Amino acid sequence: MDFRDLKYFEVIAEEGHVGRAAERLYKTQPALTKCIDRLEEQLGAPLFERVGRGIRLTTVGRTLLARARQISLMMDDTAREIGDYANGRDGNIRIGCSPTLAEHVLPGICEELLAETNNITIDLKVSMNDALLEGLKAGELDIVLGPMIQADGIFETEEVMQDRMVVMASPHHPIFNRKKTLRTLLEYRWVLPAQSVLSRQWLDNVFDRHHLQRPTVQITPTVLNMILPLIERTNLLGFASNLNLEAGRGNLKEVALKETTMLRRMGLTYRRDMYLSPATQRLISIVKRKYGA
Repeated sequence: MDFRDLKYFEVIAEEGHVGRAAERLYKTQPALTKCIDRLEEQLGAPLFERVGRGIRLTTVGRTLLARARQISLMMDDTAREIGDYANGRDGNIRIGCSPTLAEHVLPGICEELLAETNNITIDLKVSMNDALLEGLKAGELDIVLGPMIQADGIFETEEVMQDRMVVMASPHHPIFNRKKTLRTLLEYRWVLPAQSVLSRQWLDNVFDRHHLQRPTVQITPTVLNMILPLIERTNLLGFASNLNLEAGRGNLKEVALKETTMLRRMGLTYRRDMYLSPATQRLISIVKRKYGA
């Protein structure tokens, strides 16, 4: 089975259309059709079925796609590993990091890592945990530093630290002159991330459990580092890590309430089957030593 045919098959499956796949790959449609014919002849089963103007995978096709992606990841890992050894380098680190840890934890880790050697490169992606885990699953990231996930057959995860998510406001917010209850919080408007974000879901569930309406969200930023400046300069409430307070961010104050304090376990996550460069392994050891993982 030709590896190039498998790569073409992946793109055709992703596009669900031979014509769009041909444009993406800069190949002709007949060439891609022959590719599918070769694979189907070798496997003895159809890979696609027609749906309207497009095509979709058969059961055999879905199975082959999963295997093709595994093979593609293995080939990429092999090329990276051989390249590291052949060029005598410590390697490249592709790390994903949640916004809070990227600001307050990762700089110290990088400082120590680069003090040991400059013969590495780092690709950093800062995003929410769901997007980071998708990147890890797709082989685009080597390691993720963020909220803990449940370890499974794909991911290895280790706890490195804990933080608290708390309600925050400007020190001049009128809520600090009132008794703090869940009902009081609902009298003000909020700046919160999208509902797909775990911390937002947790906060919404707090109000659900107490049979109250959910917070009224006035601003939903997609760039999460906008949340703190918005809290500081408006009368909006927000929900963020207490690491911001520990770092001495003077224009924020915690709205202390037991019900809205979320203990969050932060972890180091990587694929069990992925090649980790010497540099990535060194970063992992630094994180474990610094934070007692």
